[in-house]
Parts: sequence; C-alpha cells; structure tokens
Amino acid sequence: MATAAQKITLSSSRDIPFNKLVLSQSNVRRVKAGVSVEELAESIARRGLIQSLHVRPVLDVDGVETGMFEVPAGGRRYRALELLAKQKRLSRTTPVPCVVGDAASDILIDEVSLVENIERAPLHPLDQFRAFQALRDKGMTEEAIAAAFFVGVNVVKQRLRLAAVATSLLDVYAEDGMTLEQLMAFTMSEDHARQEQVWEAIRDSWQKEPWQIRRMLTETTVRASDRRALFVGIDAYEAAGGIVLRDLFQSDDGGWLQDVGLLDRLVAEKLRDEADRIAVEGWKWVEASLSIPYGVTHAMREITGTPLEMTEEEQATRAGLQAELDRLTEQYENADELPDEVDQRLGEIEDALEAPDNRPMRYDPAEIAIAGVFVTIDSDGSLIADRGYVRPEDDVPVASDHGDDAAADPSHSEAPMAHAVRPVVVTMGTQPAPIEDEEDDGIKPLPERLVTELTAHRTLALRDAVAQNPRIAMTALLHKLVSDTFHHRSMSGVLEAQVRHVFFPAQAEDLGDSLSGKSVEERNEHWKSRIPVEEAALWDWLTGLDEENRTALLAHCVSYGINALYERPNPYSSSGVSEHGLQLRFDQADRLARETGLDMVQVGWRPTVGNYLGRVTKSRILEAVRDGAGDRAAQLIDHMKKGDMAKEAERLLADSGWLPEPLRLADPDGNSGADLVDQGEGEAALPAFLTEDGDGEQAESEDDDLTAIAAE
Repeated sequence: MATAAQKITLSSSRDIPFNKLVLSQSNVRRVKAGVSVEELAESIARRGLIQSLHVRPVLDVDGVETGMFEVPAGGRRYRALELLAKQKRLSRTTPVPCVVGDAASDILIDEVSLVENIERAPLHPLDQFRAFQALRDKGMTEEAIAAAFFVGVNVVKQRLRLAAVATSLLDVYAEDGMTLEQLMAFTMSEDHARQEQVWEAIRDSWQKEPWQIRRMLTETTVRASDRRALFVGIDAYEAAGGIVLRDLFQSDDGGWLQDVGLLDRLVAEKLRDEADRIAVEGWKWVEASLSIPYGVTHAMREITGTPLEMTEEEQATRAGLQAELDRLTEQYENADELPDEVDQRLGEIEDALEAPDNRPMRYDPAEIAIAGVFVTIDSDGSLIADRGYVRPEDDVPVASDHGDDAAADPSHSEAPMAHAVRPVVVTMGTQPAPIEDEEDDGIKPLPERLVTELTAHRTLALRDAVAQNPRIAMTALLHKLVSDTFHHRSMSGVLEAQVRHVFFPAQAEDLGDSLSGKSVEERNEHWKSRIPVEEAALWDWLTGLDEENRTALLAHCVSYGINALYERPNPYSSSGVSEHGLQLRFDQADRLARETGLDMVQVGWRPTVGNYLGRVTKSRILEAVRDGAGDRAAQLIDHMKKGDMAKEAERLLADSGWLPEPLRLADPDGNSGADLVDQGEGEAALPAFLTEDGDGEQAESEDDDLTAIAAE
C-alpha cells in the first residue's frame, strides 16, 4: 500500500508594524553589492514594497515570543525602510508585509538568509533590453526610464539600441550563440537585412570579432571625421535626409555617414556655391575640386597681391592680444605644467594673432581678368582658395612704357570683363576609403597583424609550390626527419612533420581568393574524392598507387605542414616560438622558396590599399613607391594626404613587381631584404620590420577592452 506524501505547509503572511522589526544578526549579507540602499529606498518610495520580508518571532530566554520579529531575509529592504523612516517619509508604525517563519523550526535562520540570496535567478540582459523597450513603447521617455532605474540616459539609449537589433540576431544571443560584444557591434546599423547578411557571412567562421562586424557594417560609409563631412557639416547632411550610423558603445568620432552619394552631391553643391562667390571677384576661371593635382601650377605664372591694411580697431585688438600673451608667458615661464584654462587661452590668442597674417590680398584688376583660382578642401574641412594663377595661353606680354598698342594692354582689353562672373568648373574626383592620417616622418616597424597577414599569403604560396614539387617535398621531409633523429633539435623550423595542419590566426580577406589558395583547394578536393575513408582500405589503396601518384600525394600532405607565419617571439615561456626559432623558420622558408622558384608576384600578390598601403605610415608608402616606381613617382604623391596617397600608390605599383619585406626572397647568404638589427651576442638577428611592436597594434586591439555597460 502506497504511503501518502506529506503535505507542505507554507509560512503565513501578515502585516507587522515597522517598529516591531529588527535586523537579524544571522543575515549573511555583509558586503555591499548591486543597487545601493539609497536607490532601493527611492524605488520603494516610487513603487512600494514589491517583495515581502521574511521574519521570525524573537523569543525570550524562556522561549516565549516577545512581540518583536527579526529579519534574516530582506536585510537591504529593511535598511531602505529604515532610511525612509529616518527621513520622516515613512511612519515607524507603518505595516510591513512579512512572511512569518516558525520560530521552532529546525531550519537554521542562517540557512534561510543564505538561500534567499543565492537562489535568485539574475535577469538575462536581453530581458532587460526588451523591458526598457516596452517602457519606451508605453510612453516613458528615455530620461524618465533613466530616473526610474537610477542609470544614466546613455545607458538607456544603449539598451534600447540593443533591443532594436534584428529579432533573429536577438534570438541567437538569447541562445548564447553570440556574445554581448558582438551584439553591440551590430547596433552600428539599423538595417536589419544588412545585420542578418553580415551574421550569415561570419556565423560559421572563426573570424567574427566585434571589430570585423563593425568594419563590414561600415565598409560603404564615410567617417564623420572625413574632410567632406566636415566641410558640409553633419547637420546639413542630416537635413538633406542623410543617415548617420553611430556607435553608442565606444568612441566613433561622430559616426559614419551612410549615404555617400548624397554627401558627394552636397560637397559639389557647396563647392560650387563657394566658387561662384569667389568668381564674383572677376577671376577668368575658378576650378573647384576635392583635391588639386600635384604640379598642376608648375607651368602657370602666379601673380602677387598686396595684403589689405588692418583697421585701427584691428590693430588695437592685436596689440591687446599680444600684451596678454606676453603677460601669461612671463607669469608661467617657470611652471612645469600649464593649467588647462591657461593652455587653452594661449592657444586662442595664438590663433587670433595668426589670423591677421593671413589677410585677404588686393590684386590688380587687369591681372584678375586673366588669372584664376583653385578651390579645394583642407583636411579639417575648411575651404582653401588659392588665388592668382595665370595659364600660359592666357598670359599676354605687358606693354612697354613707350608702347601705345591697346591690344597689348590687358587692363585695357579686359577692363569691361574685369568684374564679370566667370565660368566655374567643379570637379569631384573619386575618393578612396577614408584612412586615418598619419604624419610620422620615420620608417616605423610594420604592424604585427599586417606582417602575420602577409606571411600567411607567403605560407599559402609555399604550400602550393611544395605540393607541385614532390622531389623538394621529399627533401624537406627527409631534412626534418634527419634533424630530429641525429641533431635532436627542439625547433620545428618551417615544416611541422607530424603533419599538423597549421591554420592562420590572422589573414587578409583576399587570402582565399588568391591563386595559391584556389590551387591548394582544387588539389585537396581532387585527392579527397579518391582517398578511402576506412583505415584498412586506405593502406591497400596507398600500396596500389604508382610512384608518380604516391609522390604527388606525399607532396600534398607535406605541404600542409608548411609554416612560414610570423608570430611574436616568446622568450619567457615554453609555449610559442623563440626569436632563434622564428629566424630558423624564415631561413628555411627562404630556402624552400628558392628551391621551388616561388615568386609572390607571379602568384598574383599586388600591393593594395586594403592589404598593405592603407595599413602603413606615409613614409612607408613613399618608400614603396620610390622602390617600385622611382623617385619621380614618389615626388608626385609626397604632398598628398594618406588616403589619397595610398590610393595613388596602389595604381603606381600595380605592375611594378614591388613586394614588402615579409614577402621578399632573402639573399642566398641568408640576409633578408630588410636591414638586420643586432639582437645581441648569441641570438639570431631579425629583420628590422620584426624587431619592434608594430604601430598598428593599438588599433588592432581596440575592441579588447570593451566594457559591457549595457548588461550591468
């Protein structure tokens, strides 16, 4: 006969005056965590007490109830009520909803306190985001939500932005298929279709870092720091219907302008308006463009003008500013560091003093009639009007003092047109992807990530070359086996003879589309379709192969162990590679390249903005152009901003055969194409581009320190 299950009896609940409650000394919470007592008190004042207190009667020495109750569970709520009572906002006799436990229970009061705190299930961040969205949909403003939950308005904006990501991606996040940092990255765009498209492209890839998601979402946009955006102004762009993508989770320098076509149209219109305004001065021609080609004025004559004199008021203002500058300079001459407000004021004074030095010029009307103006945009978005250039075909000889031929006198012949509005030409050259300007003069080491990407290209090409040369593959394998057997070397060198497939931790986007990549993939699919899956059948199949196919298959398998990748040397641990091991790897890679006749140019590698030129300093761009296209070509672009320079360098180097140091073949004596840096006695010398941290390291790791504030 089955025994009836004992029924559970729940503790009763009742209202107890607050002055009859005391905080239990058995309450396990000692350390402050989470919402402060002050914030909790304000929440209770706004919403009431949402959760009852758990209490037990206090007994005297004889076990008789004293009428007082101790609070083992709900101590923070008790302290919040106590604070409200001290502030006279709550009467001390106010009834408090309580669950009353049995004083005679064999469950320790400490256990009750502990379980009440540890059995709470924290709210999933996505539920927080959606709850904020529900409040917003029901009419609460962002400011009201922030005030109600004691968070900043920006935190509310962040959570609302996260809740607005495509529903399918939120579902992935809810199932832990995506990290919070990745979800943050998707808030860059409000286009759900584009968000889903990017996720589909990377979901099965091992490369799906937040920075990659941001880059894919903004690859067709223009940064707000671009000179075109600065020239037009974000307000004007948005007023014209343009959309600005903003990143609420990290600094975005103003965001990204999504409609590039609209931006270019606004730039052209504003440039034309500015050019029309200048043309009213009477110039024969005005040419407006995003940039003025280098050397375009070499064949032109530049006319000189006279600076307009300063008015008495301007002179007095300048004298006052100079006196203030002298006073501040003398006052803080010996100070180690200037106060911020003083430093700011000195900058303002210096700018104001420089302004009169760039005063408008007065030109001869006769010369204005035959000269023109170049109008363009500076890197900070300001307008540049370079006046006074005479084209050779417009330059007429000046009449001699004794000549009276009116046709030779430009002031006479052109006088009727001297102040007419001249035709204005506005040209809008295509712009490369915005690249942050770098004004470094020296040749810095290449960024480590870039070196790794470049050596990934070379490794893949080496694999393809070795796989096509069975004799060399056999030599490489035998070399490794003999070294292990007779020399007992710990360094692997270029070949991992296990064979262990070496994957690329960092790679350029075009690696898979390279000629080497396609060749390796086709060869692998050819063998994969023929090789039996069963172990016994595989042995028999290998035994039956003719010599040619056996050596070809061996070469293919050996090639997957080729590792010519750069990685940061680690001299302090058994993991990683030492500097000597890295140099050995590169030396053997060069030997394989020479033996196989590998030429990175022949396998299709070309320097582009994306794979090299946009990733290095201006000095290195100029060095590359100088080496690949000559000094003259370098001189033609040395005045350009980095983005324009990188784009033009790509064109100049397209068919030059130039390669960066990591892709060059070393000399037969073992020296690389780069200068070697002495690493000290007893250690191998590494190429200069490997001896220091790259100048792009900080940019590459910008997402490493993301603070998931929206989930707090």
